[in-house]
Amino acid sequence: MNTSDVGFQCPFPFSQYPIITMAHGAGGRLTQQLLEGIFRPAFNNPILQQQHDGAMLKLPSERIAVSTDSYVVDPLFFPGGNIGKLAVIGTLNDLAMCGAKPLYITCGFILTEGLSSEVLVKVVAHMRQAAIENNIAIVSGDIKVVERTASAGLYINTTGIGALPPEYVIAPDKIQSGDAIIISGDIGRHGLAVLSQRNNYQFEPPIESDCAPLWGQVSQLFNEQLTPHCLRDLTRGGLAGALIELADSARLTFEIQEDKIPISQAVHAGCEILGIDPLYVANEGRMIVFCPADVASQTIACLRKFSDGAMAECIGHVLPKVNHSPGKVVLKTSFKTSRTLTLFSGEQLPRIC
Repeated sequence: MNTSDVGFQCPFPFSQYPIITMAHGAGGRLTQQLLEGIFRPAFNNPILQQQHDGAMLKLPSERIAVSTDSYVVDPLFFPGGNIGKLAVIGTLNDLAMCGAKPLYITCGFILTEGLSSEVLVKVVAHMRQAAIENNIAIVSGDIKVVERTASAGLYINTTGIGALPPEYVIAPDKIQSGDAIIISGDIGRHGLAVLSQRNNYQFEPPIESDCAPLWGQVSQLFNEQLTPHCLRDLTRGGLAGALIELADSARLTFEIQEDKIPISQAVHAGCEILGIDPLYVANEGRMIVFCPADVASQTIACLRKFSDGAMAECIGHVLPKVNHSPGKVVLKTSFKTSRTLTLFSGEQLPRIC
């Protein structure tokens, strides 16, 4: 393998070990070879150089946010992303939804025997690049190898740590009646991109994942004194799933306008052909923002300063609270009718993150 392609010196003996074996997870010489040949060169920083059992960190804030997520996407590489990039960006976005500036990440790898060593290096290289681009350090990790039961693959768990500012709290219980509901961009691209790669669907034009960090947009809202009441990224369950969860938590009714929701023609056509509702399709670089209605236009203008926020739009609002009423999401359709959105009992698209 030409290791100049991955952005770091990678002394792993690919010709001797073209695939991962059970011995690479046994804690002996081959485990050390894996650590010293791939992971430490890729993630190198002063904290990892201590080679301690855990990372001892300096935090700039008394309040921190911690979020953990596991990534099992199939296939490992898809248009616009891969499991390595996703494992970093996805967890950083969870921190951003708390209003936290991402600082550190830990990662755990579960590798299946038979996994190509070159594939592993490419995944690690994408994690490294995502960490560099987002100015965070990967400070601790773990590797396990399990027997191959089906196709050779890998799974990644990441935990992120971020610094919270002392002056505000962003949370579902801060959502208020009258709040505007703003979406940061078009929906459905990540789920369709993964599905197209998995099943060799040829969409025209091709659909790429929206996998992208959200902290830049969130921090700009703070810089412009447009502090939102609540933020939520639109991953599993898509826009509908996120809204339903928040409405239930806040015990409020959200009214959404179907014709205001930005969906690209390619995603709309793909979902129509496959019989999939785009409102429930996963995204990896989109969020909803709950903010006072009187700053909705400024909030949209702020988001549109970013390429990933160019299609930001107000899609609805929070209705007045009704005593003892459970939360719900009402969709005003383009046919001037209404329907209440509900969670699926199953899953439209398995293993999309």
